[in-house]
Amino acid sequence: MIHLVDQTSSTNADVAAAVRSGEVREGDWLVARRQTAGKGRQGREWFDGSGNFMGSTAVALHPSDPPPATLSFVTALAVYEAVQEALSGAAQPRLKWPNDVLIGGGKLAGILLERVRDRVVVGVGVNLAKAPDLPDRKAAALADFIPTPDLEPFADTLSRRFAERLANWRQLGLATLLKEFQLCSVHAPGARVRVHDQDGSCIEGAFAGLDDSDGALRLRLADGSERVIRAGDIV
Repeated sequence: MIHLVDQTSSTNADVAAAVRSGEVREGDWLVARRQTAGKGRQGREWFDGSGNFMGSTAVALHPSDPPPATLSFVTALAVYEAVQEALSGAAQPRLKWPNDVLIGGGKLAGILLERVRDRVVVGVGVNLAKAPDLPDRKAAALADFIPTPDLEPFADTLSRRFAERLANWRQLGLATLLKEFQLCSVHAPGARVRVHDQDGSCIEGAFAGLDDSDGALRLRLADGSERVIRAGDIV
């Protein structure tokens, strides 16, 4: 079920509070037309553009599930498919590790995971109508390529795609999901990339795929050795 509100401070904060009070079920989404205190990965502020999608849901964790952090790949693929459906061939989105959705080389969506008790709150922002001016990267909106999609139909599509991808994550396992992620990736195997890891250092190498156990980035260095990176940004 999708609960649509005109305004809130943060859909993630609201869903997290609902998890703590036992008032949210898996499959429910909270979507806001306006968000006044949204945030993104690594503490970044999330742009609140009128007409954009801002929503959150919660996933219950089971002992047999893949690592909770890999829900970022579930979410990225669901957003990718919802965007692809909206575009109807007008442009081709791509994915960039760890969970960026790109179009025309610009960042189209933001994804944030937060652990709350035995659940993961998944927050998603998609630039439907307007893209922000970002200091460190190009941003894009669907409205740059097609008429601005209506919020409610897009929310319906995204919630459906997310449910499908979540079921695949549980039933087929992480390795299958990661293969699909890499098929949609902007980086082909062997592509030269630079990665800023979480301690701030920059590492260069060739993209060598993703680790099947947790989705970590495998980077082949100039000396032939391989470096595994679990948190960072490809630039």
